[in-house]
Amino acid sequence: MTILVTGATGNVGRQVVEHLVKRGADVRALVRDPSKASFPAGVSVAQGDFLDVDSLRKAMSGVSTLFLLNAVVPDEFTQALVALNVARSAGIERIVYLSVLHADVYVNVPHFAGKFGVERMIEQMGFQATILRPAYFIQNDLMIEDVITGYGTYTMPVGAKGLAMVDVRDIAEIAALELLRRERSAEPLALERINLVGPQTLTGTDIAAIWSDVLARPISYGGDNTEGFEQNLKQFLPAWMAYDMRLMGERFLTDGMLPEAGDVERLTTLLGRPLRPYRDFASQIAGSA
Repeated sequence: MTILVTGATGNVGRQVVEHLVKRGADVRALVRDPSKASFPAGVSVAQGDFLDVDSLRKAMSGVSTLFLLNAVVPDEFTQALVALNVARSAGIERIVYLSVLHADVYVNVPHFAGKFGVERMIEQMGFQATILRPAYFIQNDLMIEDVITGYGTYTMPVGAKGLAMVDVRDIAEIAALELLRRERSAEPLALERINLVGPQTLTGTDIAAIWSDVLARPISYGGDNTEGFEQNLKQFLPAWMAYDMRLMGERFLTDGMLPEAGDVERLTTLLGRPLRPYRDFASQIAGSA
C-alpha cells in the first residue's frame, strides 16, 4: 500500500514525506524534476506534473492514499480537479487535501475560492477524505524578516481581528498522521474537515509586541495598508499573485482568521503535545539575526 505525496519538494510536502518515512509508510513523491529532489532512503520518486495527465496516471498507479497539495498558481483549480479525476480513475479513494481556513468565507480571494471548489468536488464525488484547513502559516513571515529586523516594522496586514497563525511543522505532522490513519484503516472513514490553527489568535499589534520582546527593541505594526502591501509584493511576485495576496489581507482586516471552539484542544490531542507558538518562531529568527 503506497501513499503518494504531491508538492513533495515544498516546505510542507517535504516534511510530510519525512514524517511518513519515520512511521514506516511506503511513500512515493511526485516531483517535476527528480534531479533536484532529495528524500529519505526508501522513498520512490515519480516524475510528473498536474497538467500532464499521462504522468499523473503513471504516478498514481498502485497508490492507495493521496496527499493533495496544490501551489498557488493561476490554474490551481484546474490542476486539483485533474488530479482528483485521475485519482478516481486509478481507484484511489483515500485522500488528505490541504485547503485553507475560511475557504468558504473569503469568497472573493481567488486561491481561497479555488480551494473551496476542490472541497466541494471531494465531498460530492464521495472520496474518503480529510480536508485540512490551515490558518496563515507562521513561516510566511520569513518574507518580511529583513523589514522587521532592519526597519523595525511588522508589515503583514494582520489587522485587529486576529489570525490563528499555525506553524508549518505542525501542519505537516498532522497531515502525515491523517494520511496514516486513513491508509491503515480497515474500514472506510467518513469525510472530515480539520481546522489547523496555532495556540493563540494574534493581532498585528500582538505580533509587533512579540518581536519587540524577542529583539529587545521597539517594533511597530504598520500592516493595514493593503495597497502598499500589494505594491511591495509586486517587486518579487507576479502581479496577479500580489493582488490575490492583497485581497486576502483585506479579508484579514475585516474578518480575521479565527479558530472554532475546541480546535486547539483537538490538535493538541492529535499531536500529543502543545502546538508551536509564534514566539518560538520569532525567537529563532532573533537568535540568528
